[in-house]
Amino acid sequence: MRRFRRPLLTLACLLPAVAIAQGAPAPAEDIVIVRAERVLADPATGRVAPATLLIRGGRIEAVLPGADAEVATPEGQGRVREFRFEGSAHTVLPGLIDSHVHLTGNPAEPLWQSVVETDERAAITGVRNALRTVQAGFTTVRDLGAPGSAGYALRDAIREGDVPGPRVLSAGRMVSIIGGHGDLTGFRPEVTRAMDAGNTCTGAEQCAEVVRTLSRAGADVIKFAATGGVLSQQNRGLGQHFTDAEMKAIVDTAHQLGLKVASHAHGAEGVAAAARAGVDSIEHGTYVDEAGIRAMKASGTYLVPTLSPTIAYRENLPKGLYTAVVAAKIRVRLEATGKNIAAARQAGLPIAYGTDSGVSEHGRNAEEMPLMVQYGGMSPQEVVVSATRTAAQLLGLENEIGQLAPGFSGDVVVVEGDPLADLAALQRDRIRLVVAAGRVVPMPEKAVDHAVATQR
Repeated sequence: MRRFRRPLLTLACLLPAVAIAQGAPAPAEDIVIVRAERVLADPATGRVAPATLLIRGGRIEAVLPGADAEVATPEGQGRVREFRFEGSAHTVLPGLIDSHVHLTGNPAEPLWQSVVETDERAAITGVRNALRTVQAGFTTVRDLGAPGSAGYALRDAIREGDVPGPRVLSAGRMVSIIGGHGDLTGFRPEVTRAMDAGNTCTGAEQCAEVVRTLSRAGADVIKFAATGGVLSQQNRGLGQHFTDAEMKAIVDTAHQLGLKVASHAHGAEGVAAAARAGVDSIEHGTYVDEAGIRAMKASGTYLVPTLSPTIAYRENLPKGLYTAVVAAKIRVRLEATGKNIAAARQAGLPIAYGTDSGVSEHGRNAEEMPLMVQYGGMSPQEVVVSATRTAAQLLGLENEIGQLAPGFSGDVVVVEGDPLADLAALQRDRIRLVVAAGRVVPMPEKAVDHAVATQR
């Protein structure tokens, strides 16, 4: 039997030589031990205590009291990687969850990008963005729109350990009306016909069929555009697109298949209609009004406020990176910033963390956090809970992620500082260690010089 109590090597010496040089995550059957004086096992309680985490086979096997707890690791049961964080300078917490990303896309892509980029190239773009995301401490994401099978391929490659990244729940293509947000517009008719992705529908029967087709293709969640969108070339504003009957068909069909439904929705009428249809989450909800709030409460619908795009819009508008149609919608959208989260919090609606990364930059996911405080009046603890416990509930994974507890996935983040007092501790330059599904994530060298570690 081997018993590990004290570390031997600095983490800075270990990870660049092992994780980065190998260029791949550690296998999930490895044993990972994390010791720290400050462990936030359940953000909802706010309780921080010394603990030792034992992760084996990709799952948390034990959360032992005290940073010096003895851990027995029998010979022949895989490589052991142990990390110790001394004193009160660091906090260990569950891996963060981003409920709204687009890993295969990047901000302010040119109008013609989707016409020339192959699905294979999009998947490779996703590999890079997935690494940036998980290095930022986000170990689970919900990818709500990717071309073809690119999102599914990326999800599967990460799950199998072929590339490092967060757990991915993928929607594949977003369901759209013809000519609406999520359908190709702005090109010659013959180009539009050639690029038809099969994700549009008209009428309840056809919309149900599209949902079933996405389910067959491997979708983990269904997303549809209840209203117009900001970045699409369609010039129909941000009002309601699908009819009430079409939305109901999408939601009912998905739920019959065991799939949750996320609805892109900006305009007030579209938000209310989607909530009445029974969607699990409203994405954006920019102009939600009292009727929409009532409908969301009645349906138990979560809000994913996605405030981060406003950062990208303000950075990129002066650079002229958007077409005139899109720039006009952005200016309208910016005027309403924060009304959604303020209304939801006042009404007591569940608010799940989501950034719309891909519209905003990947790896900057935590920049949503101060905006939730600024516009929603949320406390740091409420924000952390929204990115752990609440997001896990929205995704239907509350017994899998969002806490550090025996049987839960081995998703762990170590940050420099106290995120319950200062959300800046969760920004990417303060991330010191990430373990995703039991795999130690390769980190930038500058991020890994604040702990000591040993490996056998």
